Amino acid sequence: MHQIEKIETLARLIRGSENTVFFGGAGVSTESGIPDFRSETGLYAAQKVYGYAPEELISYSLFQREPELFFRYYKENLIHPSAQPNAAHRALAEMGREWNLRAVITQNIDGLHQAAGSEHVYELHGSHQRQYCMACGTRYTLDYIMDVASCKDRVIPLCAKCGGVVRPDVVLYEESLDETVIQAAVDAIAAAQLLIVGGTSLAVYPAAGLLRFFTGDTLVLINKSETPMDQRAQLVIRDSIGNVLGEALNMIALS
Repeated sequence: MHQIEKIETLARLIRGSENTVFFGGAGVSTESGIPDFRSETGLYAAQKVYGYAPEELISYSLFQREPELFFRYYKENLIHPSAQPNAAHRALAEMGREWNLRAVITQNIDGLHQAAGSEHVYELHGSHQRQYCMACGTRYTLDYIMDVASCKDRVIPLCAKCGGVVRPDVVLYEESLDETVIQAAVDAIAAAQLLIVGGTSLAVYPAAGLLRFFTGDTLVLINKSETPMDQRAQLVIRDSIGNVLGEALNMIALS
C-alpha cells in the first residue's frame, strides 16, 4: 500500500471511529524543536558535558546525591520555554473537538498537548509545568524554578514558605508511575475502538506495556522507525506524526 493510500485509510478510520485514543512519545515533541534526550546526540552531550548518561542524570538517586547537577542538567536540557505546539498537537486537539478522540496518553512532560487545546491528557511521566515543595507540598509554576532568585546557588529552587527543595512534578528514573494516571490510561485504552500510536519506539516500560490492554478494532502505528508492535498493527505509517495526522484531517475536511 502506497503512503497516500495509507493516509486515506487512516482518514476513514478516524472518521468512522466512535472512540479513538492516541498514545504518543518523544517523536511528537521533536517536531516542536524539543530534542529526544535518548538520541545519539543527547547521549553524547550528556556524557561529555555532565559525565553521566541521561537516564542517570534524571534518576532519583542522582537527584538525592547531587541535586545541583540534577537541576543543572534538567534546566539546560529538558526545559524548552520557547517550544510551541506543532501540527501533531494541533491535529490531536482538533480530533478531540470533532472526531471522537477521547484521550491523549503521552510520555512527554512539556504540556504542549494542553497548550494546543487537548483536554483529556494523561501524562504518564508527569509535567514540568508543575512543581512542588518536597517538605510542605506547596505548588509552584515552572517559572519559579527557572527564576534564579528562588534558587540556592542559582541552581536548586527552594520553597518560599518553608525553605524545602522544590522539585518538578515528573517521574524520575527509579520512581513509580502515578497509579491514578496509569489506571485512567488503561481504562481509556481498553475502551478504545481505534488506538493510534505515534512518535514512540515503544521501548520505554512500563509505559509501552499499556498497549497490551487494547482489544479494540484497529491499531495504527505512526513512527519514523520500526517498533516491536509493528506486526500487531493493522496499519503502519513511516512518517512524522504531524504530517500524517495533518494530511488525514485535510482529507476528511475535503471529503
